[in-house]
Amino acid sequence: MKRILITGASGFIGSFLVDEALKKGWEVWAGIRKSSSKEFLTDPAIHFIDLSYNDIDRLQQQISEHGKWDYVIHSAGITKSADDADFHTINYLHTKNLIDALRNTGSTPGRFIFMSSLGAFGPGDEKNNTLLRPEDTPNPNSAYGRSKIQAEQYLQSLSGFPYNILRPTGVYGPRERDYYVLAKMVNNGFDVAVGLKPQKLNFIYIKDLVNVCFSAIESPLTGKSWFVADGDVYTSDAYTKLLKEALGKKHVLRIRFPLCIVWFVSRLAGLYCAITGKPSLINPDKYRIMKQRNWTCDISSLEKDVGFKAGFSLREGLKETIAWYKTNGWLN
Repeated sequence: MKRILITGASGFIGSFLVDEALKKGWEVWAGIRKSSSKEFLTDPAIHFIDLSYNDIDRLQQQISEHGKWDYVIHSAGITKSADDADFHTINYLHTKNLIDALRNTGSTPGRFIFMSSLGAFGPGDEKNNTLLRPEDTPNPNSAYGRSKIQAEQYLQSLSGFPYNILRPTGVYGPRERDYYVLAKMVNNGFDVAVGLKPQKLNFIYIKDLVNVCFSAIESPLTGKSWFVADGDVYTSDAYTKLLKEALGKKHVLRIRFPLCIVWFVSRLAGLYCAITGKPSLINPDKYRIMKQRNWTCDISSLEKDVGFKAGFSLREGLKETIAWYKTNGWLN
């Protein structure tokens, strides 16, 4: 029986990865904090482990005690924080410590999948609206993106470590909470957007991302990095239109906030975060991401290398997502 460790298992992406590994009949180890919710991790076959990322000696001891995993998917990380320094610590240093602990204990897995982000490369060209390509030079414009590219570069500096890197764009689906906020607003009759000019965006449905992840595990290729999206380019307005369709909303109040106002609100929110120590959905780091108008990428290498073809269009994925939100009481 194959053994797999999935970190960040209590999160949106991680919980779906656990589901798929269980379906495959593998021995699944879910890396979560003791304080994390197990709402979507109820299968009694799951083994839980609270990895001590901050203590490399303890981390090595834990790995030695639990034996070698055939595969490791490192999905743990943060996308928002009250302190930008947390991105460096959690997204980069914790990743480095895990990799070092695996190597130092002779527990290098057959494949290590790092869940990075399109944000690691920064925004695309806004003048010509060209797609970001894997061969482009990374230029992240946020603390989040910089922490992800640091982790990528550490992996790429290693010799003989069998890794693949995934850089998903906007991931949506059941259980997801950030896009849910927008869905809830539209369901309540409001179409709220940032900037007077629509963004160009890519999306990937959670089930398609999971399929890519396990394809990356089973592929004979190693040392590869792929952008992950469904292959279509949308505007932010087109996304909202499909969201309204999925919700059955014909009429909503359109509200457009100029970037200057969003910048001011993000600064106030950042001050609130600094005082309370609590992360906010909008903050100065998030603003740097939200203000960019071109977040699109080229997935041709993913299609070529692992034969990827999206199973869900944005329309289909949103329809399934909204149905789940309603069935589970997240939306009326």
